[in-house]
Amino acid sequence: MRISLVALALMLVLVVGGPQFALWSGDPVAAKDCFISPVPPLPTQAAPRATAPVDAAAYPGGLAQQGGTVSDASCLTRTPVFGVVRPVDEDQVRTALAFAEENELVVAVGGTQHAMGGQASYPAGLVVDMRGLDAITVDEHARTATVQAGATWHQVLEAVHPVGLSVATMPSIDVLSVGGTVSANAHGLDFRAGSLSSTIRSLRVMLADGTVHRVGPEKEPELFQAVVGGYGLVGVVLDVELDLVESEMYRLRSTVIEHRDFPQVFASQVATDDAVRLTYTHLSTSPDSLLQEAIVYTYERVDTAEPVPPLRERASDRAGRLLFNLARTGDLGQRLRWTAQRELLPRVRGCLQSRNEALRAAEACMVGRNQAMYESLGFVQNRLPQYTDVLHEYFLPPDQIVPFLDELRAQLGPHDAQLLSASIRSVHREDIVLDYAQGQRFSLVLYLSQELSDEGSADMASLTRALVQSSLDLGGTFYLPYQQHYTREQVGQAYPRLEEFFATKRRYDPGLRFQNSFSARFG
Repeated sequence: MRISLVALALMLVLVVGGPQFALWSGDPVAAKDCFISPVPPLPTQAAPRATAPVDAAAYPGGLAQQGGTVSDASCLTRTPVFGVVRPVDEDQVRTALAFAEENELVVAVGGTQHAMGGQASYPAGLVVDMRGLDAITVDEHARTATVQAGATWHQVLEAVHPVGLSVATMPSIDVLSVGGTVSANAHGLDFRAGSLSSTIRSLRVMLADGTVHRVGPEKEPELFQAVVGGYGLVGVVLDVELDLVESEMYRLRSTVIEHRDFPQVFASQVATDDAVRLTYTHLSTSPDSLLQEAIVYTYERVDTAEPVPPLRERASDRAGRLLFNLARTGDLGQRLRWTAQRELLPRVRGCLQSRNEALRAAEACMVGRNQAMYESLGFVQNRLPQYTDVLHEYFLPPDQIVPFLDELRAQLGPHDAQLLSASIRSVHREDIVLDYAQGQRFSLVLYLSQELSDEGSADMASLTRALVQSSLDLGGTFYLPYQQHYTREQVGQAYPRLEEFFATKRRYDPGLRFQNSFSARFG
């Protein structure tokens, strides 16, 4: 039974007035330090191993971090490392690789650490943190941006917006680094542009021997196709030349549908409408309509003489974080959040405001292209010590998305993990080695909460394996930047060019200098 808006408001008032409000709605005060059970060691025998103790103090200019551990967004993959170096220019990257070669150290390349399965670390390895290389150069005439690997998409949008341009595509969260998302071949809201690989004119990559190659779809395509979506295992991405497009104004519309109608609605009303430039779909997480009700959001291009307004940061994430965290508690919290999203949000997000006011918000009736993508999703960050969040992503043929949603609903029942968000986007095939889409596919992104305990981790592992197999049985695939609870056979089935990828890696990195958890487990 749907909760009324009045009941929703009353419950929010009760919670807001309670002593737990700061905990459940407040910004994190620091990176979460999770309880970590001992993690089984990686099979590291194929990687370079230092034969004698290495003096961290001998690193030229000093390390940003000596020893210690690094983790990632999952808070579940704390890894002891030799150290972390944060280069600020190309020569310092080369110095790091030379030091690793001389001392037989493995190198792992990282950015904002938003992968969730150790893809940016390696036991006893040297971590190259690229966030110090974040310069951006915009060429208005050529409609390109040359972006260093450590820059975030938030920074990119701020660089291109003043000159009336926008990125062709980017991930749906703008706090990720450009180098990291190129290494994962991320995608976003622009279903016509596809993933990042199709919008890269060229990129520069430094190999283990310190040489720099400028590669692209037409220049050294073998290397390009292995670097994009190659998770930092072939070389260090230094900078990327990205296609830019015109910054446009859009009208945001939302339509509530049944999940079984989604493929037909997308094919007949979204994909065929040239005015629709961006789209995503949110699925219900309420137990009353779990994965059976959906809201389709479309951004339709409109002609307007008014200038595109400046980018605006979200004023506050407290209300969104409160609702998101309440959903972790079970059925009642899930009902509250879906009711707010379905019934309350359309009433308050700007459709009844003046045009100028409506232009200011990312989910108002009128919104600029860059504003629509200017989203850090800060409300998903929390200070709750008993939970952590993990992502799953599956890519299904259009005619199999409904069967997979039905299977997902059945699989969630016996598990303790809470589904906080489920959304659908569209992707298509790209010319890279580790391509996740063998044709036009619907991407289903799941955001799940798990308890920080051995039982919580075991429950998530069991759920992941079941969903991975279900996706494969339906002709789909799964995304690799997340927790690695799948088997090598499942990876090989989803990515039939896996052996080709590692053969290419060995040609360009014969010493196996670049390593991470993915190469250790599946290489």
